Amino acid sequence: MKTNSCANLFEKNKFIPVVILNDIDKAVPIAHALLDGGISVMEVTLRTNNALKIIEKLNNEVPEMTTGAGTILTEEHYHMAVKHGAQFIVSPGLTAELTEVSKHYDIPFLPGAVTPTEIMQASLIGYQYLKFFPAESYNGYDVLKALASPFAHIKFCPTGGINIDNAKKYLTLPNVVGVGCSFFIKDEYITNNNYAKITELAKSAYASIR
Repeated sequence: MKTNSCANLFEKNKFIPVVILNDIDKAVPIAHALLDGGISVMEVTLRTNNALKIIEKLNNEVPEMTTGAGTILTEEHYHMAVKHGAQFIVSPGLTAELTEVSKHYDIPFLPGAVTPTEIMQASLIGYQYLKFFPAESYNGYDVLKALASPFAHIKFCPTGGINIDNAKKYLTLPNVVGVGCSFFIKDEYITNNNYAKITELAKSAYASIR
């Protein structure tokens, strides 16, 4: 298991769009809109019936987009996501089952941890990149700031409640390598086919941290 393989995910992308989508036909336009805005990675969560089909479609039709699978809770989820072309895996937590199955695949795995005990356990296994979820509910900025000293070797991707206003604040922390966020892809944009808005928000997000 390459525990440091998540580094490449955040090398060029500080924003990881978290996509909850069931309409397969919307997937490719969304991906192109993000790419036009400078974002080349997206996490499709397994919260809809067509999530796996969407991952497969994006992997086949938009190869320049690095498409991952989120909300991976079980070994079966993990296997199915990889089978359908997921290029990285994200989970809100970490279990022995997920640790074991991740050893079978040479793709990045970003598990979740929020407490010192969870972080220590993940670190002992070898994970140095962790998801911090739900960030805002856990007073994420202050907690991550406090965790930076005792866990200087651990890097985090806070997700949950991240918006264009607080993202910049999170990204000033030395232990935050990127943020997961859903504000790029609101239901109203998808319903109205307003892909230009997605591109606009992506450009604005990067402009705000330069």
